[in-house]
Amino acid sequence: MSSKPNTRFLPKGLSLIYEDRDILVIDKPAGLLTIATESEKSKTAYAALTDYVKKGSIRSKNRIFVVHRLDRDTSGLLIFAKSETAKNYLQENWQATKKKYIAVTHGNWETKSDTISSYLVENNNQKVHSTQDTTLGKLSHTSFVVLKETKKYSLVEVDLLTGRKNQIRVHFAEQNHPIVGDKKYGDAKSSHPRLALHSLSISFLHPFSQKEMFFTTSIPAYLTGLVGGL
Repeated sequence: MSSKPNTRFLPKGLSLIYEDRDILVIDKPAGLLTIATESEKSKTAYAALTDYVKKGSIRSKNRIFVVHRLDRDTSGLLIFAKSETAKNYLQENWQATKKKYIAVTHGNWETKSDTISSYLVENNNQKVHSTQDTTLGKLSHTSFVVLKETKKYSLVEVDLLTGRKNQIRVHFAEQNHPIVGDKKYGDAKSSHPRLALHSLSISFLHPFSQKEMFFTTSIPAYLTGLVGGL
């Protein structure tokens, strides 16, 4: 479906996993925003991929469209659409999209597999938390299984059953097992170089062919290094 991509216009550290006429799938590095914020307009995956599809031509009408987002500090698989039609199809069928993450959390979990459910709401400080008020929050589900444990950490595979902002980070922190390196919901003074959360795999129906697409990436060495490998 796709020819070998010309990655000359991609910035260092951003890997193009797949491309065809309808979609782009990338492996986003930690530290890169998906889209612009008030404080950062240019150094984003969206800006980089816009430059890429325009291939250096200011006059090019080629565009990309945001389908979903990853937090700045989260690495891994991210889908962009190359048309509004493709974007709308992917978003309208997003509930059927399956997303697996891998994380390293502090401590050992008493229950080695479970589903965390709560209503999540964002406060005025842009921090998400669970609420008992079902009229304010959005029902959110995070399923997990512990893959490996050390004295200090747990390597956890996560099925993201709903996709709320900061969902995995909030749910794990509220279980007293914050993700390693999470300065927002865990230890604000953490000396870890990055958040130990990675979007590992994703499967979805292609917006044009209806073919089931599946992509996976390797687990970053930083994460496996925390638990002594797999």
